Amino acid sequence: MPKLNVAPTKSNLLGLQRQLEFAEEGYDLLEQKRQILIFELMSRLARAEEAESRVGEGVGHAFAALREATLDIGARALEEAAFAVSMRHEVSLSDDRLMGMGIPKITLQEEPMGVRFGVGGTSSNTDVAMSRFVDLLPSLAELAELVNAVMRLARELRRTQRRCNALSKIFIPQYRETIGYIMGSLEERERESLIILKMIRDRLGEETGKGT
Repeated sequence: MPKLNVAPTKSNLLGLQRQLEFAEEGYDLLEQKRQILIFELMSRLARAEEAESRVGEGVGHAFAALREATLDIGARALEEAAFAVSMRHEVSLSDDRLMGMGIPKITLQEEPMGVRFGVGGTSSNTDVAMSRFVDLLPSLAELAELVNAVMRLARELRRTQRRCNALSKIFIPQYRETIGYIMGSLEERERESLIILKMIRDRLGEETGKGT
């Protein structure tokens, strides 16, 4: 790892040591965040897979009932009956905070099913099909919430992983390499200074001896 291009001085050494300490603390915090994100991501991913399975099963049952209703009264009559039905379902969005990021939360308010079709013109399978599609709404809302959360968590995890890698593989090794270089240079200078001082003392001692 190439060292930083700084002069080997004590002030630069102290500054780099502070920066290294700050970088190591930052890495520790990012690593903790990364572990939490992994846990949250895996937890929601498992729940999303379960929700997707429930939705798939529910969709299958709903379309099976829809096919039966179509066979009972025909596609045109079924379409006309559907146009006559009006239901109001409300979806609200909010954010739960996790590690400084927003995780979407979906709240669904369903209108009660009740009686929606007249006595004539439809069959029992029409009511069954509609009931099954309405029953799917909570599972669909849950799946949408979980999939969105998984995508956001995965994106944040990638960003956090990149930062961890930058600190552990680039910045921290650079700081350590540069600190080691500066410490070695300062020690070498100190040894040279001691040697020069010893030579000066020896020379002064020789000259003093000659003078006497």
